[in-house]
Amino acid sequence: MRTVAVLGGTGKEGGGLALRWAKAGYKVILGSRSAEKAMAEAEVMNQELGSANVSGAANLDAAKQADVIVLAVPYAGQKATADDVRGALAGKILIDVTVPLVPPKVSVVQMPPEGSAVLALQKHLGADVKVVSAFQNISAEHLRDLHHQMDCDVLVCADDQAAGDVGVELAEAAGMKGWFCGPLANSVVAEGLTSVLIGINRRYKIPGSGIRITGQPKPAA
Repeated sequence: MRTVAVLGGTGKEGGGLALRWAKAGYKVILGSRSAEKAMAEAEVMNQELGSANVSGAANLDAAKQADVIVLAVPYAGQKATADDVRGALAGKILIDVTVPLVPPKVSVVQMPPEGSAVLALQKHLGADVKVVSAFQNISAEHLRDLHHQMDCDVLVCADDQAAGDVGVELAEAAGMKGWFCGPLANSVVAEGLTSVLIGINRRYKIPGSGIRITGQPKPAA
């Protein structure tokens, strides 16, 4: 099984993904600016799971130990966190969960000049890092509840299809359907959808709306 470092693993979305991957059998390292905070949260997760699949470390140490790094931090901290672990990223897959939300109008789509948050990050880090876009349109509120069946799909974009397939694998390990949706440039759709979903949640009082790809064939009997 892969070793996955979740930078921002003590937050709601990062922590929820980490917990579900650990339940699926992956070795998961929670990354945080505070190693002590990450280790304490890892212990809570291990007690809940009845396993020792989760550990905690400072962000750089977590990234060094992992095969796949998941960046699950607010947009304002995206590049700074990536820079902090840059020395551990070469040749690895970095899954970026970032959405360019700009308060106070988080329900309005606001893309950066580069076209999307993930395109900006790939340009910033260079070709040595295989950046993947995924998990922008899922409800952090529901992830942490292991009894909740995630009723949504995950759009995965990557310039390297093999790296994108890893994103699909992790989506399905967390209990969702993953779809490879082409190159990183297509991530503008997934990132923009987050603001749309936030607006839907507010208007219709939904705790966590998501998306589904319709028309898929039914499995054979």
